[in-house]
Parts: sequence; C-alpha cells; structure tokens
Amino acid sequence: MFTHVMIGSNDIARSKKFYDAVFAALGAQPGTQDPRGRLIYAHNGGRFLVTTPIDGKPACHANGGTIGFATTGSAMVDAWHTAGVANGGTSIEDPPGPRQGPAGTIYLAYLRDPDGNKLVAVHRGA
Repeated sequence: MFTHVMIGSNDIARSKKFYDAVFAALGAQPGTQDPRGRLIYAHNGGRFLVTTPIDGKPACHANGGTIGFATTGSAMVDAWHTAGVANGGTSIEDPPGPRQGPAGTIYLAYLRDPDGNKLVAVHRGA
C-alpha cells in the first residue's frame, strides 16, 4: 500500500545521526542525501525519507501519529532503542518489552526522534 514515509526535520545533520544509528540496528545502511538535501533510507523494499519542510515553516510531529518498524527479534528491538537514546532520541511510554495484544504477544519499544516524531520498533510473535 505504501511506497514510502517522509517526515520533516528542523536539523538534517541531527536527524542523520539519529536515523543512521537506529536503522543500523535494523541492518540498514546509512542514509544518503539527494540534491534537495533530503535523507533517503532504503531497506527491505521500504523507503524512509527525512526533509526540511518545503514551505519553509518549522517541522513538527504528527500528534497521534506513530511510525512502526519491523524487527526480527527482541534483541533487535533493544538495539534499536539503545541506539536511538544514545543518538538524541527520547525513550517514551513503557520500557522496551513484551506487551499482550489482541493478536498475541508482541515485543516493542517506543522513541521520539530529535524532532518529536513518535517511532516504535516491533517484533511480532515474541
């Protein structure tokens, strides 16, 4: 259904440091910048982009929005969370760990990136 996710940032260099670290924990390569200065991450068929807003106004997070990233296990979730906190992210909600949901147990961790975007790393079938 989706071709990509793009979020705004007020500091591309700060975002590159954060996203290079959290995506490395998922096995992805560092982001590249296109001629417009947008960061581009490609991994497992998905694309994630970070840009300064084209309207020149400050970037802000989506109130109520969350972007989820699939992982291959709880250790990867933990590594993602650790990398995020060490590179300017903020741990939010409960600590990383298992949660019981309607489809069974999932293992997840939540972060806010340096611009306030809410992210979650998820391992289903934990």
